[in-house]
Amino acid sequence: MRLWHLTLPVLAAGLLYGQPQKPVEGGETIYRQRCGGCHGLDGKAQTAIGKKEGMRDLTSADVQKESDTQLTRTIANGRGRMPAYEMILGDERIKAVVGYIREMKQ
Repeated sequence: MRLWHLTLPVLAAGLLYGQPQKPVEGGETIYRQRCGGCHGLDGKAQTAIGKKEGMRDLTSADVQKESDTQLTRTIANGRGRMPAYEMILGDERIKAVVGYIREMKQ
């Protein structure tokens, strides 16, 4: 009986902390929630704030030729009035957004 008493906390901890993490949301979902309001759902920055702030068209050749590292850095650190998303999204979700931006090319 004593052995059971000692192993129960270990088993419980394994059940609590050994759970697989939730899968990362898709890049499109994250983009729509966090980016679409300013950059537009199509990425062309034709929203009121996109036009006012002179945001770049994410589908353009200029943006699409940037490396994944450059796009990741911009999303993580922000640019101009765009907030930094590193602490909000984390690496995996930022990668998902970059992947979605790649799908937007003209």
